[in-house]
Amino acid sequence: MHSLQFTAESSSSGMVERDFTVGEIPGVLWSPASSTADHAPLILMGHGGGNHKKHPAMAGRAQLLVNGCGFHVAVIDAPGHGDRPRMAHDEQEIAELFRARAAGEPEGPIVVRYNAHLADLAVPEWQIALDALQELPEIGADGPVGYWGINMGTAIGIPFVAAEPRITAAVFGQHWPDVLAEKAKQITIPIEFDMQWDDEHIPREAGLALFDAFTSKEKTLHANAGRHKELPRFEADSAVRFFARHLGRAVTASA
Repeated sequence: MHSLQFTAESSSSGMVERDFTVGEIPGVLWSPASSTADHAPLILMGHGGGNHKKHPAMAGRAQLLVNGCGFHVAVIDAPGHGDRPRMAHDEQEIAELFRARAAGEPEGPIVVRYNAHLADLAVPEWQIALDALQELPEIGADGPVGYWGINMGTAIGIPFVAAEPRITAAVFGQHWPDVLAEKAKQITIPIEFDMQWDDEHIPREAGLALFDAFTSKEKTLHANAGRHKELPRFEADSAVRFFARHLGRAVTASA
């Protein structure tokens, strides 16, 4: 059993930010500054490839969830990302990705392979982190938990959610189905799924195949015009409303 250790704390705009470690896993927990956060729902967020736990996209989504719904939000650095050292395998895969990109070759096979490797390492780490987070008195073990991850956050999140019955709703998107479809078939909780209709890396047929694989009775597809990195920012607002609906908190007007 790994205990969670807080290493730094700051606050701004009604949100408290606390860095933590669980064993060798570094993470961050954002919470409302008010005491009404006791036993509030928890959202786990997976960051994208090449990013880290405090990437502006993570901090921005956290602010929407914390200030808009009163949720707690936690992110951990994926293996080889953020404050974690890169291993030789990481360097090899990243070099191969850059080589393929420079040569105009498809990136998908490399990203799929590398992300599957990272998921094998990260899924048990997320379970350890969730155990430790639920030991905190302000979170507890009885509250609902959601997961939100796009791109690499989906590659790690789908096998994590498939293996973790504590997750009650999830937002995924923008990944290939190759190694994820079988895991997606094990997921029956409510799902919101984002894809870009003109994605230059992930064919729309691939995105649709992954969405189709989920066996959830409630699943919603959000397909937007645009290329891979043009996912509209309003999809973050939609995800907040999705979690508020399924985890039992109203969204305030500021969200």
